[in-house]
Amino acid sequence: MSKRYQRSEELLEVALKTIPLGSQTFSKSKTQFPYGASPFFMSKGKGSHVWDVDGNEYIDFINSLAAVTLGYNDDDVTLAVKEQLEQGVLFSLPHPIEMKVAEKICEMVPCAEMVRFGKNGSDATSAAVRLARAYTGCDHIIVCGYHGWQDWYIGSTARGLGVPQSTKDLTHAFAYNDLDSLRELFNKWPDQIAAVIMEPMNVVEPQAGFLNGVKEIAHDNGALLVFDETITGFRFSNGGAQELFGVIPDLATFGKGIANGFAVSAVTGKKDIMKLMEDIFFSSTFAGETISLAASLATMNKLQQEPVIETMTKQGEKIIKFLRDLITKSDAEHIFSISGHPVWSFLLINDIAPYTQWQIKTLFMQEMLARGILTLGTHNMSYSHSDRDLDVLFEVYREVIPLLVKAIQENTLEKLLHCQVLEPLFKVR
Repeated sequence: MSKRYQRSEELLEVALKTIPLGSQTFSKSKTQFPYGASPFFMSKGKGSHVWDVDGNEYIDFINSLAAVTLGYNDDDVTLAVKEQLEQGVLFSLPHPIEMKVAEKICEMVPCAEMVRFGKNGSDATSAAVRLARAYTGCDHIIVCGYHGWQDWYIGSTARGLGVPQSTKDLTHAFAYNDLDSLRELFNKWPDQIAAVIMEPMNVVEPQAGFLNGVKEIAHDNGALLVFDETITGFRFSNGGAQELFGVIPDLATFGKGIANGFAVSAVTGKKDIMKLMEDIFFSSTFAGETISLAASLATMNKLQQEPVIETMTKQGEKIIKFLRDLITKSDAEHIFSISGHPVWSFLLINDIAPYTQWQIKTLFMQEMLARGILTLGTHNMSYSHSDRDLDVLFEVYREVIPLLVKAIQENTLEKLLHCQVLEPLFKVR
């Protein structure tokens, strides 16, 4: 048992008796963090910093899988939640805050004319798919990116256990920045595609004309375009990636950063499509839960009133530049690269014989975590990441990147590991 993570490992042992994987979220589970070199439970957070149950402090670049945009326990959000808590959390009829949040989304998001709420991203994407099928009368769905745990999507991935084959057969994936792969699917399933649902950007930027091309191909074939902005929404810009790239979808889904970590998601889009929500069944007891909606309203107000996106982008750009320079200086371009948007960037790792990317990533995480940086290899920025935080991050990278390069060159990586090697269980993107 690791002394640094002793309490975490004790709690994990207890949790595994009643919780599969010991976590409610796959990406926060022991499958993603190397046993013996990682914390498994957090106790508190403030701003850009979090503390694990053993008392270790970290600068957090995971930010609850990009759900936290302002920072942990943001004062304005916390105040709004406290005030709403005194009024009540859930009622037997709708609370007016539902309208206020819906109106704010319509004010900020280009495609938004009507809004329905859920609690997580999978709620919203699944609602959008059902809506598209009802609107078009078609059954097949084309996907690009990650869209949640529901059968219609996850059945098309390696985690499709338990999904009926008939459901799997209705979902088809195309390659990002490859319009020909999209055309092939429409040719294979003519007049049967209800929608193209996609993350407008994740690891790489859209090539010139790509997003417009997707929209044109979808519309030419009678299908809807749905942007899954669960991560990009209220992070890439106040109006999401659709505002940033100037391509307006028919429907869009939001989650994560819409409420700075509180449980709210939304499906929104053109009124003539959204009105079908009156006929299809998309209903949840907790969709109008007021505390999360109060957090959402406070978050969006702060996005409009303060330079949140500008600051996250500026700080993220510093990280990308620093890492590119460090990778070049370390003669490590064959091992590492940096990609993505400044507010959501990725340190990518290649297989370098005799090591796999998973062995290298395990040592990377071991060393970053030991130095107080909480990361999965991404930089999910928040408004609270200060220059001091970046100075610490850069100092850690100056130690860890050369350490990894040397371990690969000298074939000593295994000797440096104090933990179990991560396994490639599920490729999200």
